[in-house]
Amino acid sequence: MKYINEFRNKDASLKIVEDIKRVLGGKEITLMEVCGTHTMAIYRYGIKGMLPEGIRLLSGPGCPVCVTDDSYIDGAIELSRKNDVIVTTFGDMMKVPGSESSLEKEKANGSDIRVVYSVLDALNIAVENPRKKVVFLGVGFETTVPTIAYTLISAGKKGIKNFFVLSAHKVIPPAMEAIVSGDRVNIDGFICPGHVSTIIGSVPYEFLARDYGVPCVIAGFEPIDILQSIYMLVRQVSENRSEVEIQYTRSVKVEGNIKARLIVDRVFEKDDAVWRGIGVIPGSGLKIRDEFGEFNAEHVFSFEYKPVKKNNGCICGKILQGINTPDECKLFRKVCTPETPVGPCMVSSEGTCAAYYKYT
Repeated sequence: MKYINEFRNKDASLKIVEDIKRVLGGKEITLMEVCGTHTMAIYRYGIKGMLPEGIRLLSGPGCPVCVTDDSYIDGAIELSRKNDVIVTTFGDMMKVPGSESSLEKEKANGSDIRVVYSVLDALNIAVENPRKKVVFLGVGFETTVPTIAYTLISAGKKGIKNFFVLSAHKVIPPAMEAIVSGDRVNIDGFICPGHVSTIIGSVPYEFLARDYGVPCVIAGFEPIDILQSIYMLVRQVSENRSEVEIQYTRSVKVEGNIKARLIVDRVFEKDDAVWRGIGVIPGSGLKIRDEFGEFNAEHVFSFEYKPVKKNNGCICGKILQGINTPDECKLFRKVCTPETPVGPCMVSSEGTCAAYYKYT
């Protein structure tokens, strides 16, 4: 607890806030965090309320469940209705609404859907149920992909033939580019995700600073981490610099985790992907390579994602882009609550709406 408390020290936090105010010098800047854990920490520790009025914090597409398109949810539901299939998933996918149902509702109706804590749990279920086809819902960013890649390699070595992954894995930097290259939100700096960056390092963000002039700081998750990262960004803006800096030096290296990256590259390759609210972003997805095609649920079950037309008033897509905040949604706190979520931003523990609902 000693080291955790050091990163939550009140006096140190207030000192950094004063430094931010001094360097800011009355300017107005907009910063965006693109990590759901950062979003929750910012609301949980009241960081917005500590900062000078000139700093505007926006939440971006940093929640993997939230950015997953409805068509993927519908595809997972379709698979769960097959008699010979067991669908395995992390818990925060259960309540995400599709076009007409959710995994939670399908489980209540008798589908064999099981919540797991790791992809290895899903592989064990496949071993224990050799007459069933076990599908793992692969939803996540660069942080979780290495574990999925390792599991597929392991399944191949063990000769397991009834385990499959429905991949909706995505990579963060292309989504950040989609935001800064658009004309709907002006971003002066990015608070970059610490978890993702432990895998990919700092180099993949350099094009944002070089080509778009947007400073980036990779941040840890405690209050002092986030405040120090904001201070570093404010300094860059005030000095007209655009660089990628690492605040989270205790976990992130410039080169990232080379072994993890090699495993991912062996199993996955870049592909275009659909992001909720943004649309198709080239090169932002990860699909399973043909070498491991026997584990690709899309190929094995031969189904296509169907277009989804849904207009229920939810503005989760705009919230993910920083265009709107949760309190600007007419459903927020009224129709849409954690108990009765209308959109994924309220479902996930990393969702902006869930954070806003809980801490404001």
